Amino acid sequence: MQIHLSAADGLPIYLQIVNQVKYLVSSGRLAAGDELPPIRTLAETLVINPNTVARAYRELEHLGVVTKRRTAGTYVSDSGSRLADVECWRILTGRVDGLLAEARQMGISTAEVIELVQRRDAEFVPTEDTPKEPTR
Repeated sequence: MQIHLSAADGLPIYLQIVNQVKYLVSSGRLAAGDELPPIRTLAETLVINPNTVARAYRELEHLGVVTKRRTAGTYVSDSGSRLADVECWRILTGRVDGLLAEARQMGISTAEVIELVQRRDAEFVPTEDTPKEPTR
């Protein structure tokens, strides 16, 4: 599990950990049942106070992303798939909003954006004979 912290982010360190773990779960990089690193191990890796990691893990547990197993560690919960769906839609919604805002600034209509997305999608569909690499 790779977590990258940034002092310039403006978010508290524990929230950066929470957000990144949520992203790892929603992207499928962490699956239900996967174990998170022990608090001390992650704290040493990130060179932060173990209390910060403990706070992040408590928040993740409160959100239902992880479950603690007494003396056995912290694991991605089975409800992680529900989070994955919600988080994926949230991420995609943000990207669509950005695309639409950019298109409007460029004077491109929503209908043209939809047509472009459909054209690009068609290029991602592989033929039965050979897999097709998407063109950019």
